[in-house]
Amino acid sequence: MSVSAAQFFAEYARHRAEEGRALHGDELRSLPYLRAGPLARQWSVRARSFETLISKIINPMAAKKRLDILDLGAGNGWLCYRLARFGHRAVALDIRDDESDGLGAACDLLTGANHQFERIAASFENLPFETRSFDIVIFNASLHYATNLGRAIAEAERVIRRRGMIAILDSPFYASEREGERMVAEKMAQGAARFGARAEILLSQNFLEFLTREKLEKALPSLTWIRHRVRYPLWYEMRPLLAQFKGKRSPSRFDVWSARVS
Repeated sequence: MSVSAAQFFAEYARHRAEEGRALHGDELRSLPYLRAGPLARQWSVRARSFETLISKIINPMAAKKRLDILDLGAGNGWLCYRLARFGHRAVALDIRDDESDGLGAACDLLTGANHQFERIAASFENLPFETRSFDIVIFNASLHYATNLGRAIAEAERVIRRRGMIAILDSPFYASEREGERMVAEKMAQGAARFGARAEILLSQNFLEFLTREKLEKALPSLTWIRHRVRYPLWYEMRPLLAQFKGKRSPSRFDVWSARVS
């Protein structure tokens, strides 16, 4: 079966909605501090990543000026909403504009809000911006969806002003390529049980799926990457020990990574 990108994204939006990700109103505005519901525990982890992003990258650069920030893989716009409230110019870019948790869902954040942000439907591997347009570019739980890592990072670097930063937020990193490949193999093997009738469509795209330090360094050798370790809730930090006890592969980490553009 040949699956088009449009088919994939339509089924992906439906799947995300069924997972409970189609948030609206006060729930959407609360992100990443969602306190109730089936995804609250997951968002408690993402909240720690967000706080690390703010403390390690955003605030140090914001000490001197208001920032122009590009949010890649922005989804429903929750991060841009937060950044705009801090007084920054934020632009949300995502290839999906559906109302589940794509750019269309951001209407709830923009209606009647004092702090606005722009929304653009496009691929982060082909950014529709002029060179040197932003101070910070954030891959927001999205870089592992790249099909060409080198191109995605090179495009981010192109649109960043000198001394600006690229940041990677909430993408799975593994200590080794082998562990990441084991995760992908498990995902493919469990596809039918996890995705049901739409498994073939949802597993059809050639995404990167995971990252390692080595992959980043090879993608654009001119950049030097720094890992900002996120202090997650104790139950989350215990996952490697639990996996070792059960004889399973090591889980990924979702630390924040950054590189400064010279």
